[in-house]
Amino acid sequence: MEEPQYRRGSKRLRPFAARAKVHHRGCSRPLQRAITDLAADVSFAQAMDKLVEHYGVVLNESTLRRITEGHAQKIFALSEPCQAWPEHPGCEAVIAQMDGGMVPTVEPDPSRPDQRKGKRLQWKEAKICLAHAPGSQTPSYGGTLQGDVGTAGQQLFHCAMLAGFGQDTRLHAVGDGAGWIASQVDERFGAQGNYLVDFYHVCDYLSAAAHALHPHQEFATAWMTTQKERLKTQRANDVIQTLQAHLEAAEVADVDAPVRQCHRYLSNRIDQLDYQEAIARDLPIGSGEIESAHRYIVQQRLKRPGAWWRTANAEHMLALRLNRANGKWPMANGRTTGQEI
Repeated sequence: MEEPQYRRGSKRLRPFAARAKVHHRGCSRPLQRAITDLAADVSFAQAMDKLVEHYGVVLNESTLRRITEGHAQKIFALSEPCQAWPEHPGCEAVIAQMDGGMVPTVEPDPSRPDQRKGKRLQWKEAKICLAHAPGSQTPSYGGTLQGDVGTAGQQLFHCAMLAGFGQDTRLHAVGDGAGWIASQVDERFGAQGNYLVDFYHVCDYLSAAAHALHPHQEFATAWMTTQKERLKTQRANDVIQTLQAHLEAAEVADVDAPVRQCHRYLSNRIDQLDYQEAIARDLPIGSGEIESAHRYIVQQRLKRPGAWWRTANAEHMLALRLNRANGKWPMANGRTTGQEI
């Protein structure tokens, strides 16, 4: 862009830059907003093309990356989860879900002078959670990539607080059976929390066992129907006893012993299978909501084909996407629903 410039003594005057509120090699706040909106959803290269398509502005990929990651880093730095135990009664119940998924990361080898060589590729688990009151369509989201399970538990507690958790609230948590999720529910919420294993994960184990016991689909389906009905009527012990009678021999490898795997999975989680109470209270018995959130919050941006992230940058981008999912990203017309960056 050609810009007329003037001089007043030793000072250079740039009327356009002053009026547009931009500086040399800088971008106005509305342009930064547009850049971050685009790059938060698609790759930086695609965002560069979309910026030209929608706004007619040509910027290189590195500029888009710098601006987006700058805002993402500020959002991450300002995201401090609330950990104070509530003093208000709260709502009757809060539904909470948590899940983990892997994100590809890359770190350079600090011992090499050329940082392009000797890179270490690894997968890190992004742990995200949500919470909302029954009937609410607007959950609160939280998550962490570099943090441990304790940090994930803090995020879960914070989400529950935003959803209305109080001194009289009963927390209904659902997960895929991972031990760290159940332990965080117990640690953060104590007697006010209840953890339920996702019914459909249990059914995956039951299905494998059913086909091992009954090769014909008709009999396997009938057996599955019986076991699912038992689980939903608080008769999980009957299911375990049925499996007990058909356990594979000890010398059979675990990978080839689906009945044994199902028996162990249920036996180790016997106190997390109270589907009858959840159904009676019209509470979910599946964790599909958080699995869906993992796809559109984490995987859609951080798990793109060929993408490898520096760990800190991935953490910051996750914070940006969670911020947007929570409706805290300033709106395009200048108004804001949360903290402005």
